[in-house]
Formats: sequence, C-alpha cells, structure tokens
Amino acid sequence: MKPGIIASELRNHAPFTTFGTVTGIVIMAVFVHFQIPKDISATLFWLTHPLHVFLSALVTTAMYRIHGKGGAIRTIIIGYLGAVGIATLSDSLIPYVGEWMLDLPNRGIHLGFIEKWWLVNTLALAGIAVGYFLPRTKITHAGHVLLSTWASLFHMLMALGTQIDVATWILAALFLFLAVWVPCCTSDIVFPLLWIKDKEDET
Repeated sequence: MKPGIIASELRNHAPFTTFGTVTGIVIMAVFVHFQIPKDISATLFWLTHPLHVFLSALVTTAMYRIHGKGGAIRTIIIGYLGAVGIATLSDSLIPYVGEWMLDLPNRGIHLGFIEKWWLVNTLALAGIAVGYFLPRTKITHAGHVLLSTWASLFHMLMALGTQIDVATWILAALFLFLAVWVPCCTSDIVFPLLWIKDKEDET
C-alpha cells in the first residue's frame, strides 16, 4: 500500500476529526459545569459505544472494499478487528489510562464486546454488512468520529468526581483528543489500507 494514498485519506478526513474533538470538549464543559450525574454518562456511554462500533465496522469495511480486492471472509475479519479492537482502544483503554494518570475517583475499564457482547458484536457484524454492500466513507467517518468522541468522553465523565481542577481539565481534553485522532484514523484509514497490496506487488 502506497503511503501517498494513506496521507491523502488522512487529509480528506481531518476536518471531521477536528470538529469531533471540539464538540467533545464543549460537552465536557457542560457536564462539569452543571454537575450532571455519572449515571447519565454511563447510559450515554452504552449508547454511543455500540453505535461507534457499528460505524467503525462500516467505514473500515468500506475503505477496504473501495481500495482492495479481498474475499468476503478476509473483509469480515479486517472489518471486525478494525472496529471492535480499535473502538475498544479508543472508547475504553485510552480514556482509562487518562483516568488512571489523573487518579480519578471512579475510574474503570468498560469492555463493550465482553460486558455487552450480544449488542456490540451484533452491531459490528451489521456495520460490516453495510460497508461490504454499500461502501461509503466520508459521511460515515464524520459520524464515526463524533460517536467516538462522545463515547470516550462519557467513559471519562463516569470516572470524574464532583470537583475538577484546571490541570485535570487540560489533561482530560488532551486524552480525549488522542482517543479520537489516533484510533479513529487508524481504524477507518490506516488499518484497512495496510492490508492492500500495490498493483506492482501483485504482478
């Protein structure tokens, strides 16, 4: 896979990622200011995380279908690993590292594909099916980024106490940005394209 294609896709999708990060910071400010209970954050996490997995599976599969020529089984495997694996990293593991480093009082890892396996895995397979038969990326990537931002955000908001200082605020925003930028672009763009061979390699 030529690096130029990956760089081009990253440039095309960058505005969605930036917008998603900004919306997450705004929502965080609202939740912190109004002291919204963590139960609401938990409910919203278990709504946004499965939907994130669905869109991630759709975009990862679609990206591979657009640029590659793999069979159905290969496409399903790439779509599932790119969605569930990287969405778990984005929504749960990176936020948890931030919660641990900030010593937040209610920190915890929430693994959707285990805790709610029946929901998360089903939506992953549904996203793969849609991406396989209707491969589109830009609009669905925008939705994916928003859902990823919000899922990561609500994971961190569940861990917050009643007080938050300036340092915690800044670092939480940084981890939110990292949780969105790196995994989402990796899942939607880099991961599926890494499995695609250049035409020169196929001859």
